[in-house]
Amino acid sequence: MATVGFLHTAHAHVRTFRDLLAERDDTVEARHLVDTGLLATARAHGPEAVRPALGDRLRRLVAEGADVVVCTCSTVGPTAESVGAELGLRVVRVDRPMAEAAVLAGRRVAVVSSLDEAAATLLPLLRECAEETGRRVDFVPVRCTETWSAFESGDLLTYTTGVADTVRRALRPLDPPVDVVVLAQASMVDAAPLLRDLSVPVLTSPRLAVEAAVELVLPVR
Repeated sequence: MATVGFLHTAHAHVRTFRDLLAERDDTVEARHLVDTGLLATARAHGPEAVRPALGDRLRRLVAEGADVVVCTCSTVGPTAESVGAELGLRVVRVDRPMAEAAVLAGRRVAVVSSLDEAAATLLPLLRECAEETGRRVDFVPVRCTETWSAFESGDLLTYTTGVADTVRRALRPLDPPVDVVVLAQASMVDAAPLLRDLSVPVLTSPRLAVEAAVELVLPVR
């Protein structure tokens, strides 16, 4: 049976990705591994500090049957992708499918982040995807760093409403407006429905990452 592994840095992500995978294809198995220390260490010492630990966690998921692993943390995602390539493992960094879609959606892209580290990894990825597709893209950063403490404490309602409110305040006065909004972190997924009034696409990473992972594993069924 095809199996997707998920490497998380927050317990809150397990339900999100479990439900999305079941919705996409309920015949695909899931393996979840949560290590909150990865993000804490990466924030304190840089993503390279968790390279050995990432290798261990990726190998563990593969040993448990994962045909592909989705790293659901934007901050350590680039390092996980790099380690996976070195080990010959199929690893999807959660924000890559979203970045690929964003540069095709319009020229002015709002990049929303509640962690500076997430923006620091996503912006180069967006530029890379734009260059690969020959697109000229302008980025409008929207920082919601004051909301992160609510996520860390488990108050997801305050977190998501805070993200949505910050985005709305930042974008509504803009002239010209943005063409697409990118929510940089998987933790922001529930803010997207609160931003329907913006009348532009609001992209989140979890669903697109699950789609990409399932497309990779289905041929092995």
